[in-house]
Amino acid sequence: MAMNTSEIFLIAMTIIFALPYLVWRLGRTDYYAPLVIVQIIGGILLGPGILGAAFPAYYGFVFDAKVIAALNGIAWWAVMIFVWVAGIELDLREAWQQRRETGLTAGLALLMPLAFGSAAAVFILGWPGWIGARATQWQAVFGIGMACAVTALPILVLLMEKLDILRRPFGQRILRYASLDDVAIWGVLALILLDWGRVGRQLGFLVAFTIASIMVRKLMARIAESDRWYVGLIWLAACGFAADWAGLHFMVGAFLSGAVLDKRWFTESRMDAFRNHILLAVMPVFFLSTGLRTTWGVSGGQVFAVAGLLLAASIAGKLAGVHLAGRLLGWSRSEASTIGWLLQTKALIMIIFVNILLDRGIITSDTFTALLLMAIGSTMLTTPIVAPKLRELGITRYPPGETA
Repeated sequence: MAMNTSEIFLIAMTIIFALPYLVWRLGRTDYYAPLVIVQIIGGILLGPGILGAAFPAYYGFVFDAKVIAALNGIAWWAVMIFVWVAGIELDLREAWQQRRETGLTAGLALLMPLAFGSAAAVFILGWPGWIGARATQWQAVFGIGMACAVTALPILVLLMEKLDILRRPFGQRILRYASLDDVAIWGVLALILLDWGRVGRQLGFLVAFTIASIMVRKLMARIAESDRWYVGLIWLAACGFAADWAGLHFMVGAFLSGAVLDKRWFTESRMDAFRNHILLAVMPVFFLSTGLRTTWGVSGGQVFAVAGLLLAASIAGKLAGVHLAGRLLGWSRSEASTIGWLLQTKALIMIIFVNILLDRGIITSDTFTALLLMAIGSTMLTTPIVAPKLRELGITRYPPGETA
């Protein structure tokens, strides 16, 4: 008897959760590859480029059109919530109080890898197969360059929590720098996606969003925290719809809906638990749906070569920017290096960013795959390189029991 869609969907969900977890737990990969990275790699392995090529019949059975549609719905909502939380966690008041240090560091940490990444993009786009069908040259160059400049704030939070620096002054400084860069990232995305045929709608969205934000902020200040969570999710869905209708992207609306809310309205422990529960329960579906979009249409070797070039541009640009900021602010080279390596963490936010670029035809599937591989490499490098530097600076000791 043939299986129905719900049964096949549950087979897919079992694979999505079981395979990465078993690899992570049994392989003890946490130091080099946290569970989130194993999940992303698992998504690539389960995608059409690998599982689909090796076992096309099985791939077509498990990941048919109806199952993929269901998975995409979960993935959209999961990542919207994750981006909403990232917006809430922005502490712009603290950034303003330390505006010279924060602005200088965040600015150089964004502009230098943007320049390096854009230069790499100009070289890459000279070859066929890397620019999207609906993109202009500047959109593709700027989009790839910005992908190299992104810092993944939610994943950075998880890594700093593991390294035991999240609540320390050093960790809070890094969060300020990453938070400002997050604001810039979504602003640049809105610019890249600007649709001159829908400018009227987009201006209308900004006006309506500003007015609605004032009203929502007044409401949130007057209700209990338990109600704030529910109202916040309604606000998230409404902003996502309005931004997408205006021709931006629902993810821009998701970020803005969180950014206008005050972090102090939500208990820190509940926010941490909520973020971790979303990461545990539904974000693996997003990683799988991302993996389903990876292809090797140009050739596997070329994709890996481009990923390596973009990784080098991303890391070199980020370290150059932070070291320059460190010289201007009087930091030691070790301190600047540690901050630079933490800020070059990619993963989630960059994957979301390049998913949007792919959706809008600004990059091709091959470019998307190369950028995804770059994000994985970037994040896998963070803990092994940063942990010894933190011990050298005397900030923390990780893994526990190691001597400095």
